[in-house]
Amino acid sequence: MNQDQIISNTKLFVQDTLKDAEGGHDWFHILRVYNNAKNILSNENADKFIVELASLLHDIADSKFHDGDEEIGPKKAKAFLETQSVVPKVIDHVVNIINNASYKGGHNQGDFHSIELDIVQDADRLDAIGAIGIARTFNFGGFKNNPLYNPDIPANPNQSKEEYKKSNSPTINHFYEKLLLLKDKMNTKTAKVIATQRHEFMENYLDQFYKEWSGEL
Repeated sequence: MNQDQIISNTKLFVQDTLKDAEGGHDWFHILRVYNNAKNILSNENADKFIVELASLLHDIADSKFHDGDEEIGPKKAKAFLETQSVVPKVIDHVVNIINNASYKGGHNQGDFHSIELDIVQDADRLDAIGAIGIARTFNFGGFKNNPLYNPDIPANPNQSKEEYKKSNSPTINHFYEKLLLLKDKMNTKTAKVIATQRHEFMENYLDQFYKEWSGEL
């Protein structure tokens, strides 16, 4: 089986697996990350096949929707890739990327490093900021029935990994606990340029939000 066919099969597998997923972590999120990764890849010297596979499979079973189980996603991806006769070296690399791409409250500092991981991580983080990032944040906050904003509950950007995973704080706090921190955590030049623009958009959005909240407009 050639690489193009494997990528095509992977897309179909992910679409089917995530057909009932929460709106911020569905097939369209995967597709945006995949396209982001290809955009970044055009300016980097990296393995295209690994980047495409990892970007497609990075959220095949997000731990947030599986009782915090961080192993189910990598296991599911590995099992699928084995059905496609992907060589073990590539499978291992893809699984390592899936294990290390997620933000996890800024505590995901593993020992594995590669340019392919950098690209997929940036591609995923870009989808967490800007206009779509804002939409995804409020969609997930609604999914968890979190309040939009409560000025009496301050943001806590220094949460532990477990606190971050279990947090039910107001959705606006998530901007300060994750979204506004991502611009300075991008790995590649391409992602840094895109992130700067999206970061500015979020800052403008928050200015408008607070004005409306306080009745200034």
